[in-house]
Amino acid sequence: MTAIDVLVPALCAGCGRAGTDCCARCLDEFGPPTRLQVPGVGPPVWTLAAYQGPARDLVLAFKERGARALAAWFGAMVAAALVAVGPPPWTLVPAPSRRSAARDRGGDHMLRIAHEVGTAAVAPVLRLAPGVADSVGLTAVARRRNLEGRVEVCGPGPPGTTVLLDDVVTTGATAAACVRALREAGVRTHAVLVLTSARPHRAGQ
Repeated sequence: MTAIDVLVPALCAGCGRAGTDCCARCLDEFGPPTRLQVPGVGPPVWTLAAYQGPARDLVLAFKERGARALAAWFGAMVAAALVAVGPPPWTLVPAPSRRSAARDRGGDHMLRIAHEVGTAAVAPVLRLAPGVADSVGLTAVARRRNLEGRVEVCGPGPPGTTVLLDDVVTTGATAAACVRALREAGVRTHAVLVLTSARPHRAGQ
């Protein structure tokens, strides 16, 4: 523990409890991978939590409020989840962010999580072309049109079990566009793994 930790103790980004960046109660919001039904995506989609309550707060704190220490927590969750979504060796392909958003966040937030996983290779081969708008507030149709033809593959195809990694799935437009771009580049996406989902969980899975 450093002097700064004593003077400014860590606060849970989910509930504000002192002493840790993520308390046990908020961590319990995330569980084993749950299979989702997301029409139009193709490969199986798995989530670790519903996009609500502390899970949502933790994702937003990491993504928008600079809580970078959460990268290690999310990385550990992803590492544990990979066993359920496919056999090793795994390669994580982070879903890309708009360049302006990545600059504002001090870097690509999903790439930061992928590098914390440790048990998987990381292939940051996807990028968004200029002209992609912020998806917040867009309808499902508008989200698809926003990304149509604007996800680019900028590197060699990754080996092993390829897993697209993202923070939240809502309509599935981002996942579908990324999977399509990889497929057109000759890369098969074996699974999509998201930290949280704003969609209903599929019963029995």
